[in-house]
Amino acid sequence: MERLQLIHNQIVQNKTASLSSKSPDDIVICGALRTPLTKSRRGGLKDTPSERLIAECMKALFKKTGLDPKHLQDITLGNVLQPGSGFMVARMAQFLAGVPYDVPIHTVNRLCASGLEAIAQVASKIRMGYIDIGLAGGFENMSQFEMESLVPPTENLDDEVFETEHARNCMMSMGVTAENVAERYKITREEADKFGVESQNKAVAAQKNGLFKEEIVPIKTFIKKTDKDGNEIKQEILVDKDDGMRPTTLEGLAKLKPSFKKGGVCTAGNSSQTTDGAAVVLVARRSVAEKLKLPILARWVSYAVVGVPPDVMGIGPAYAIPKALSQVGLKPTDIDIYELNEAFATQALYCAKQLGIPPERINPKGGAIALGHPLGCTGSRLMASLLPELKRTNGKLGVISMCVGSGMGAAAVIQREN
Repeated sequence: MERLQLIHNQIVQNKTASLSSKSPDDIVICGALRTPLTKSRRGGLKDTPSERLIAECMKALFKKTGLDPKHLQDITLGNVLQPGSGFMVARMAQFLAGVPYDVPIHTVNRLCASGLEAIAQVASKIRMGYIDIGLAGGFENMSQFEMESLVPPTENLDDEVFETEHARNCMMSMGVTAENVAERYKITREEADKFGVESQNKAVAAQKNGLFKEEIVPIKTFIKKTDKDGNEIKQEILVDKDDGMRPTTLEGLAKLKPSFKKGGVCTAGNSSQTTDGAAVVLVARRSVAEKLKLPILARWVSYAVVGVPPDVMGIGPAYAIPKALSQVGLKPTDIDIYELNEAFATQALYCAKQLGIPPERINPKGGAIALGHPLGCTGSRLMASLLPELKRTNGKLGVISMCVGSGMGAAAVIQREN
């Protein structure tokens, strides 16, 4: 055990030293873009196929970075609700975006962390020497697929599942787990509503001040409507901004009824919205990025995933963030911006309190309560949101983190360079 600890300490020292120096083998982020995020079943992207969302993001990223897609060596995309994690859709999307057939692709499902896991998998392949450049991302059209598809029919489950606590709790509603966090860790309704108000108002201000424009790819698409004679028609539209945020007051949120438990804390005003969207991230070895004359925006520093009890799945970031930071000898106070996914205000508040993160460092442009949480997309969307904000505020270090259904947490550390 002592030898293992010595090896671990040496690895941490080496990684910490690398934060102040550059290497040709560094894993760098060359670009990150996303679609607007729109309300499921009501927003502008509700009728847009997922392959279109992904393809439009890819095309915009190739144009912005100057990358010829023939140089890509692998693609990994996150998706949660579509059958097969949307593999066929992802493959079709790459062709719509002009990516050659000899570039391989696969999809990954780590529930709410799928988009971040996709980036981590591409980064890992680069670190191992399997590839030098790859595309990562995530997508979700929650208008077209039901959350209920996540839980298997109970009649198909073995009795042992119901007799085993943690296995049984994997089927627990995420809203109920958020109420468990509130009850167990003493998060009040007023605290949760205040967090919800702040998320909404930060997002409204960010949109008003044009802070999302750099990360958003406008989508020319259509929505289905019914004319006066009852015929379905397609209306062409341009979707160029998020539609979930709205000016909110504490008094207004206080009037909302609990969504998951009588007398509970979680409401529609302090929980994430179901949303449609996609995002993509270009990842490369530094030497290859320089050779291809790609922009280098940031360095991928570390990544960690942990398990926590399924019935309080929301506490995951409180354990994943310290693990990711410890890999490079950092402390929570070293981080300039946290993009902490707001699955529910209760769990985000607990994690922030547990780690002692100042509120002003969390989600400065608002979070999923205001913007929405398109499951497979979120991890990559957070990258697209983090990078411009680090640059705008001259921040150096950022963390992306989220809780994960069935009881996990994921976190990544990013270092800005440009």
